[in-house]
Amino acid sequence: MPTTTPPVPQKRVPLSQERVLECALALADESGIAALTIRSLAQRMGTKPMSLYYYVANKDEILDGIVDLVFSEVELPSPAGDWREEMTRRAHGMREALKRHPWAVGLLESRASPGAATLRHHDATLGTLRAAGFSVQLTAHAYALLDSYIYGFALQEAALPFDGRDTAAEITTPILERFSTGEYPHMVEIAVEHVLKPGYDFGDEFGFGLNLILDGLSRSIETSGSDPKQ
Repeated sequence: MPTTTPPVPQKRVPLSQERVLECALALADESGIAALTIRSLAQRMGTKPMSLYYYVANKDEILDGIVDLVFSEVELPSPAGDWREEMTRRAHGMREALKRHPWAVGLLESRASPGAATLRHHDATLGTLRAAGFSVQLTAHAYALLDSYIYGFALQEAALPFDGRDTAAEITTPILERFSTGEYPHMVEIAVEHVLKPGYDFGDEFGFGLNLILDGLSRSIETSGSDPKQ
C-alpha cells in the first residue's frame, strides 16, 4: 500500500513588537486607519487579541509605533549640507512616504508620545535650518510653512480621482463636456492648455510650489541677518 507523507507543520513566526507594528502598518495601508483595531490586527497575525497586549499596551501605542515607522522611511536632512538641497530632499521624501501611507497625513503631528525616529527627524530638520543661519523664530516659521505645504499637498494628491502622468484626461474630458455653455471659461482654459497636455502629472506641481517657498525663505534669511546663535 502506498504510504502518505504527513504534512510538515509550518513553523510559526514568533510575535515581537516589531512584527506587530509592521503588520499594523500593512493593515493600515491596505484597509485604512479606521480598520486597524486590536481585534483586526490579531486576526491578521493569526493570534488572539490578548496575545498582542504583551507587546503593545493599546491602540494609541500602535499608532505611535506606526507613525514612527513612517518617519523612519524618510532620510534625515544633514546640518552639514546645503540647507536648500536638504529641505528639498526631505520634502520629496516626506511626500513619497505619505503616498505610500496616505492614512498617516492626519497623524504625523498628533502623537503625544512620539518615537525615536520621529524625534530624530524633527531634530535633524530643525538643526539643518539652524546651521544655515536661521534664527530660532525663523526656524519655527520655516518648519511650520514647509510641513503645512507638504502635508497639504499630500492630502490633496491622495483625494484626486486620478493618479500619475497622463491620467487626468479620463476624468477631466467628461467634465469639460458640461462646460459647453461657456460659463466657466477659465476652467476650460486651464484644462485644455495645461491639464490635458501630454505628460501632465499633478505631482509635478509639488516642485513648483516648494521652490517658491524655498525662494521666500532664502530672501527672509538674507534680509533678517540672522545669527545661528540667536
